[in-house]
Amino acid sequence: MTRSEVDLAAAVGLDLIASRRSIRRYVAGELDPRIVEQVLCAGAWAPSAHNRQPWRFVVIEKMACKQRLARAMGERLRADRLTDGDDPVTVARDVDRSFARITSAPLVILVCLSMEDMDRYPDTRRQQAEHMMAIQSTAMAMQNLLLAGHALGLGTSIMCAPLFCASTVTAALALPQDWEPQGLVIMGLPADRGKAPVRRPMVEVVWRPSHASV
Repeated sequence: MTRSEVDLAAAVGLDLIASRRSIRRYVAGELDPRIVEQVLCAGAWAPSAHNRQPWRFVVIEKMACKQRLARAMGERLRADRLTDGDDPVTVARDVDRSFARITSAPLVILVCLSMEDMDRYPDTRRQQAEHMMAIQSTAMAMQNLLLAGHALGLGTSIMCAPLFCASTVTAALALPQDWEPQGLVIMGLPADRGKAPVRRPMVEVVWRPSHASV
């Protein structure tokens, strides 16, 4: 590959990252299974700690399954919010929005992690670090799903709600015992272009320590 080809590939990759939007409204209809397979393969090509690949993907395409999951999550959300003392009208609106978001997406991928192949340590400190590495690895797989979907012309978005109701999600989908729900990636043919996000100035998020402070 020539230098110009390398520069072009880099530019295309950066443009793909910067042009991705969170899309939550989709055109009705099932997705091409070949596209779904490409998205899943991209997720599985993420880097991971020790190359253990702790991610697990639950592909949810049937409406009955989406409804069962969305209903169970909504009931848990409602119970938690009402316990917090939130306004019942506001809670009902948020529950309905969550239900619609999940059930209207042509494809829902529940991303989980499994510690089955990760290292084991006798002390809590190192075991917690190992678990965090599995979380980070799984998050990179989710990013790949989002970018692959975008590259293939799909609208994508992520929902972190399963973190707040992991046991509910596990029960609703009868997941294997060691699969820990991390997030939902929803996708489909976009019904709108989405909104460009605002990003912090780089000066606020980048720090280079001086020699004197090291």
